[in-house]
Formats: sequence, structure tokens, C-alpha cells
Amino acid sequence: MKKHLPYILAVLLTGGIIALVLTGNNKNEKKLDERITLRRQDKIPYGTFVAYKGLEHLFPGASVRVNRDEPGYWDSLSSDQTNQALIIITGKFNADETEMKNLVNFMEKGNDVFVSARTLSYSAGEFLDCKVNTSAISSYYEDNRVVADSLDLVLTDPPFEKKMRYVYPGKRMDASFSKIDEATTEVLGEDAAGQPNFIRLRAGKGNLYVHLAPLAFSNYFLLHKENLTYYEKAISVINPKTTRIAWDEYYLSKKLLDEPNEKKKGWFSVLSRYPGLKAALLTAIFTLLLYVLLEMRRKQRYIPVVAKPRNDSLDFVRTIGRLYFDKGDHKNLARKMSAYFLEHVRSQYKLPTGLLDDEFVRKLQHKSGVEEAEIRGIVSFILYIDDAPGINHKQLADFHKQLEAFYKKA
Repeated sequence: MKKHLPYILAVLLTGGIIALVLTGNNKNEKKLDERITLRRQDKIPYGTFVAYKGLEHLFPGASVRVNRDEPGYWDSLSSDQTNQALIIITGKFNADETEMKNLVNFMEKGNDVFVSARTLSYSAGEFLDCKVNTSAISSYYEDNRVVADSLDLVLTDPPFEKKMRYVYPGKRMDASFSKIDEATTEVLGEDAAGQPNFIRLRAGKGNLYVHLAPLAFSNYFLLHKENLTYYEKAISVINPKTTRIAWDEYYLSKKLLDEPNEKKKGWFSVLSRYPGLKAALLTAIFTLLLYVLLEMRRKQRYIPVVAKPRNDSLDFVRTIGRLYFDKGDHKNLARKMSAYFLEHVRSQYKLPTGLLDDEFVRKLQHKSGVEEAEIRGIVSFILYIDDAPGINHKQLADFHKQLEAFYKKA
């Protein structure tokens, strides 16, 4: 199987290349990028690059910064100064109760907050005492649904000089207020049906502007015909004496964390939007999986069975022993057995064997653990061998048993 692996990989690679070619756009036609990001750095139709850059011209005396922190913990704004403005453009203004309190405190010091969002959180609606008509609103982040186009907006008179209507053929993504407190709320704009979608509320020395058509600040809307005028007029409600403006990106990032019911899209679903890249990715995954499966087989050399080494020296001793025993030379065999025993004592217990006295017996008993009587019996017979005229068969057998008992117990 292994020798065919290069050919299998070559076939899979060729198939992936063919899939890339077939799924590619040979006509080199540019498709409209319909992603709704509302981010200042995006130059796509539904980014807000134009609106962000336009602040430098509308407020030439103000510094424009980017804010990514929650209300009250800004680096670009100060909660103790005046003539500041916070601009929030997002799909959903999902401020909680604490954030709304911090925003109100910020406005009461003499600052403006401009919010353009399609929906408001429950806490924001309670603070503002208003409700958004959500009956015609489906999920803001679903890309596959059909969205009605041709956004139609109106700036009212007053406060503007005259009633002006602005349209564009892009996505609507707007809403309107179904309830407002007319005693504290000023209507600045309406939708095509005449329902308010742009209001102003006062808070101390500052103002809160709530706008329900965030795509009116997208690149597509502003660059369509004379719609840039809508942006200039809508933003002109902010105090012209503003010295510091913060473009907020905190709520663009927060929306994914606070909407558990929204459909989360993983990296694979994003890559799947591009057929060529999807085909290449699937080919790579399948190839890697095939390679892993082929390499999972256990690779091990054949290990031969090694026989246990034979003790040839022991066989030699046994052969010599039989030779002496068969010849009846029991005394000579007893000397050989005693010499082997004494060599064992010298090598194993490091004891000198030149003098086989009581001291030798005690030391050998201490190191070997064998009974002193058994050792004395062995030593006595070794001393007896040299003086004995001969050794009979029974004496040799008894001497052999004594030595074997010592070897087993030691």
C-alpha cells in the first residue's frame, strides 16, 4: 500500500486543482460585497469609512479618536470635562443599566452622545422611555434572508430648514419608534411612513440623539447622489463647539457576546463562502486524513527469538566430574570440589582461604548466613581430604550434599 501512496496523493492534488479551476470566476466579474460591518476602516458598501473621515471636515477644531472601552472607562474621553461627543454606530445598541447610567452622567456634564442603531436594549428603552417597532425586524445578522431595499429617510422641519427626503437603492435595515415621551423628546427625522426614527433627548447640559437607520451612515448611502448632505445635517446637531470626538467601536464588538440567540458562524462557514477555497480546504483535509490512516499501521521489525545462553563452564565441570567418578578416583574429585568451593568463597565473600580455622568459619557464617555447624562440616572434610588415604563413594556423596546445601542457602 505504501508504494502506491505517492500516486494517490498526486490524484487528490490534481482533483483539488481541477476543482479550483472549475469553481473560479473565469469572467473576473466583481461581486458586490454585501457584508454589513459598520466599521470605520471598511471601504466596502456597508462600512463607515466615509462617515468617519468626514468628521475631520465637519469639526475641524476637534480631535477625533477611536473608543473601544465601555462607558465610564474611556481613554479617549473624560467624564469630568465638557464639549465632548461620543458617536455610536452599530446594529444593536445593547447597553445595560450601568452603561446607561454612565452615559447619562457623561451627558449631564455638557456632552453629546449620538447613537445610530437598528434596535435598542431593554435597559436603553427603559432609560429613554421609548419603544422601537420590532414587528417588521428580523435578525440583523442573518445573511441569507431577503431584505427590502431602497432606504427612505426624511429630516423634519423644524429643526432643519426644510423637510428633505433621502433615498438609495441599498439595504434598509431601519426601524421606527412606536412610543416616545413627547414632553421630553424632540423628533428630528422620520421614515417613509412618517414614523419617527431620529429623536433628541436632553440630559442636564448635554444631549442624547437616537437614530434608527445605521445604514444611513454607510459608504453606499453617503456616496449615492446627494446623500452626503443627510450626513452633514444629521451630525450637525452635535454641539459645534465640541473639542473632542470619540468614534465608538465598543458596541460593535459587544453585540456578539450579548446575543445568545444569534446564529454564531465559525471559521469554516466563513471559508465556505468561497467555493474555490472550500474545495482546496476539503481536499487538504481528506489528503491529511488518508495519510494519517495509512501511517497508523504499526511499523516494527521482526524480533528473532534469542535462546537463553548456555553455561558451558557448568557443563564442562559436570563432564569432568563424571570422568573422575567413573574412574573411581573419588579423592581427586573431592579435591576438585573443595577447590571450587574455596574459589567461590574467595570471589563471592572476599575471604582468604589460606587458613581454614575457627575465625574463617565465623566470618563465612556471618557473610553467607549458613549455619555454623554446616560450614564446620564442610571445612573439616576439606582438611581431612589431604590426610585421608582414600575417599569412598559414600563420603564423596555426603560431601556433595553438604556443598549443594551451602550453595542453596547462601
